[in-house]
Amino acid sequence: MEDDGSARRRPVDLLRKLLRTALVLLVLPYALIVVYRIDFIHPVSTLMLADLVTFQGYDRRWVDFEDISPNVVRAVMMSEDGQFCFHSGVDWEQMKGVVDDALSGQTTRGASTIPMQAVKNLYLWNSRSMVRKGLELPLAMVADAIWPKERMMEIYLNIAEWGPGIYGIEAAARHHFKTSAAKLTSAQAALLAVSLPNPIERVAGKPGKGMKRLANVVDRRAKRSGAYIKCLYE
Repeated sequence: MEDDGSARRRPVDLLRKLLRTALVLLVLPYALIVVYRIDFIHPVSTLMLADLVTFQGYDRRWVDFEDISPNVVRAVMMSEDGQFCFHSGVDWEQMKGVVDDALSGQTTRGASTIPMQAVKNLYLWNSRSMVRKGLELPLAMVADAIWPKERMMEIYLNIAEWGPGIYGIEAAARHHFKTSAAKLTSAQAALLAVSLPNPIERVAGKPGKGMKRLANVVDRRAKRSGAYIKCLYE
């Protein structure tokens, strides 16, 4: 028969196990950031893992940074994070604007940088919440400190979602335009860039009029982006 001491210890032991598990889950992403600094390691995203677990599968073909068309890099930067070369993972000016809008009751705009989106894709989940954002910010800053900008862009472009089961720029180029990541034109790159916020509804290979107009704006900005991309192309 179990004594009273054993019965009392059981909830305490369970709590300790839960705390240890939570600590491991909090620390693991930071350890993986260090591991992912190694060039030959090809990280996968939480969405890719979910597709595997649910037996849906996915298409992702890793491609090195130097084998990605500069058209893509310029378009994604000008569409997603124009200050990519100048911030340290978080664009605090943009973040301040979002906070000010929220406090004044206005509709908030996105302020996610490429490092923030990269760590969110790698370690977190998609739905908006303060908890997720609180986890995302320090991860983005640590990743930006450890990964060179080129590695950051390489990882992001190889894990971004561009359609159901379509991950990474190489699979996206082949799926939407029947070409390779290295051969994407500036117009194709702009369409892929503007589809990133919602790649399920915004189909790069079948753009509507509104998407085409937005892509034209991004394409024009990308062609004038020389001063903004010096951390990647001298």
